[in-house]
Amino acid sequence: MADPTPISVILPTTGWNDACEEIAAQLRSGDELLVVCDAAAESVAERIDDRPDEVRLVVAGEPEGCSGKANAIAAGMDAAECDRLVWSDDDYHHPPDWLDGLRSDYERYGPTTEVPVFVGRDPLAKLLEPTHVISGTLAVSLAGVPWGGSLVFERDDIDEEAFLADLRRTVSDDGLLMEYADITSVDRTRRVEIGGSVRETLENQVRFAKIVRYHDPAATAGQFVLGSALAAGCVLFPLPALVLLTVAMAGVYAAFGVRRWTFLAAYPVALAAIPLLAYGLVRRTFVWGGRRYRWRGKFDVSVETE
Repeated sequence: MADPTPISVILPTTGWNDACEEIAAQLRSGDELLVVCDAAAESVAERIDDRPDEVRLVVAGEPEGCSGKANAIAAGMDAAECDRLVWSDDDYHHPPDWLDGLRSDYERYGPTTEVPVFVGRDPLAKLLEPTHVISGTLAVSLAGVPWGGSLVFERDDIDEEAFLADLRRTVSDDGLLMEYADITSVDRTRRVEIGGSVRETLENQVRFAKIVRYHDPAATAGQFVLGSALAAGCVLFPLPALVLLTVAMAGVYAAFGVRRWTFLAAYPVALAAIPLLAYGLVRRTFVWGGRRYRWRGKFDVSVETE
């Protein structure tokens, strides 16, 4: 049997953690793991020194005119030696078959993404879980939207030079990739914890709203129309709306194997949909990963230290 096509896994992180260990253990002959940090973190360098050459530290430096995540992905793609690339995040569990699953997916479908299930860590994030199941889990699954936390593609699938140039002047890595590659989603979900404080959850809400605004404005218009209709229905027909929304959300949760009580928040979230969308669009800045971003246009980003 021929050796599998080598893969470069690009993992932005702030330090060596369980995800690094999990992915490093899955590498096959010819694969590599690029642990990408803003600066040369001593803890990461020490752990990598004890490992074979296929695990490398990439120092991305401070972002200028783009997000830290976009800057890290660009640096990782520049440093990667393989043509087949996997992007990952460090905030979820990578089971032993994770990398081989993506490897097989590419052979069957070409560019492929797994599906996130965002689980709130603070009260507001938990309340908003139904919105993330719809706009995150369901959208990724049905609309071919890439999730940067777990996807595979090859350099020839995109105009790499143009992509990297654009990536270094925007915020959302996967939002941009959506414009460069046709992505197929598979039915494997990954549980990702988000939030941690009410403030962090609000900052995430702003970032998510602006990603859709700049990369898929038609979807933003659709969110406004659907949110307005749902809110009107909730006000005019409260009891039927409560029952229908709760049952429908329970069905979506069940379809993706999500066993969380938060489907019960579907009704109040529907009432809050338009105020939340307006809040995300009106806010001029947001904080992400310790930096404050002012995102004025798809390719107009300024970065400040929080």
